[in-house]
Amino acid sequence: MAYEYFVVLAEMRTGSNLLESNLNALEGIECHGELFNPFFINQPGTDTFKGISFAEREKDPWPLMMAVRAGGGRMVGFRLFHDHDRRIWDHVLADPACAKIVLTRNPLDSYVSRKIAAATNQWKLGDVKHRKQTQVTFDAADFEQHLARVQGTQIEILNLLQTTGQSAFYIGYDDANDLSVLNGLARWLGVASVITELPRALKKQNPEPLDQKLTNPQAVAQAMARIDRFDLTRTPNFEVRRGPTLPAIHAGAQVPLLFLPLRGAPEASVIDWLAALDGVPPGALPRDFDEGRLDQWRRAHPGFRSFTVLRHPLKRAYWVFQRKVLTGDFTAVREHMQRLFGASLEGGSLSLDEQRTAFKAFLRFCAASVSGQTGLQPWPMWASQAALLDGYTKVITPDLILREEELAEDLTTLARRMGRPAPELGSESEPGLPLAALIDEEITDLVRIAYRRDYDAFGFADL
Repeated sequence: MAYEYFVVLAEMRTGSNLLESNLNALEGIECHGELFNPFFINQPGTDTFKGISFAEREKDPWPLMMAVRAGGGRMVGFRLFHDHDRRIWDHVLADPACAKIVLTRNPLDSYVSRKIAAATNQWKLGDVKHRKQTQVTFDAADFEQHLARVQGTQIEILNLLQTTGQSAFYIGYDDANDLSVLNGLARWLGVASVITELPRALKKQNPEPLDQKLTNPQAVAQAMARIDRFDLTRTPNFEVRRGPTLPAIHAGAQVPLLFLPLRGAPEASVIDWLAALDGVPPGALPRDFDEGRLDQWRRAHPGFRSFTVLRHPLKRAYWVFQRKVLTGDFTAVREHMQRLFGASLEGGSLSLDEQRTAFKAFLRFCAASVSGQTGLQPWPMWASQAALLDGYTKVITPDLILREEELAEDLTTLARRMGRPAPELGSESEPGLPLAALIDEEITDLVRIAYRRDYDAFGFADL
């Protein structure tokens, strides 16, 4: 597609000044610096650009954006870092008319370069005779924070490009002076001009090997040994991202409480308790929310509190198995269990051994579904509780995450904070055969495989 403008998505000390200088050497391209830096416009010391003051830009960034986009036939753009104006960051990432140039650099090199620049107060170098040299100290904890932030920003960019069907031109620090790459970038932007030699306005500031820039180079190897550079210990997560199950939310009839149920976890008993706080039947509680109605409720109830309740993954899976699978409510699940895992669920009541075998088949099905290995994506009843909670946080984050085994005590405390006497929490009877009669080592292993995300996120122990 034909782009209307471009943005260089970069970070400090990744070579963005150099790339901008080289882009501006191409006829028909104009890069306007850091237009939305929180401390200046375009470049340090500049308080006004395109007739718009710093204060005016802070109040409303769009007039400056529009003034720059009116490029008079040129391909215009600017540099943008993760800590620049978030309004602009969100806009350009989502705008398909904006060409994204993603500039990256080895995080260790950029970290050391930034420390040297801060120590010498020299952020650009035009003449080598003015170069300032110094050694800096490598701080492992500080570097790990730098690395996490850089990786987080890159993941955010990549995810938004993927989910909006866009692409970007990725360029590394070492390629910012490559004529072939720069001319290829110009063609990608839709500009026909080429350059045959590089401008020499800017010089590399610190060409020495890394160990000559540091007072403690030995600390680098020690720090790197702690960092899982290739994310080898990460547990892959193929579970579908979920939206919030807003219709399941129940609010207090009078007390400003919101209950955010996680399907398969305690729900009916908590709704009864919430209704008893105000002395009304459960059917009188506000529910069936959407985003608009939820926003209206929150604005009408300043000081409200919200909470959700977790259930142990094994207890939750067994509850769903007994209440929804064995009863025949989940026909599609039964069909998958039979076809994929040979479960036998036909006929009358199942014996203890038959139920144990069928429950193991259900856990294998859950693991396959949550991992994206079946055509039947995880429904809320057997999706991980972590995924359900992530879905809620797109709209609302609960103040409290309670656990079933401590629920009566925690709800009593919550009622006291709301200035109400605490009603008794009803019990949710265990469905079917007691879980203790079925559980064995294989079941414990299977549920950990299926719901490792919940075990890792919430620290559940084996039953």
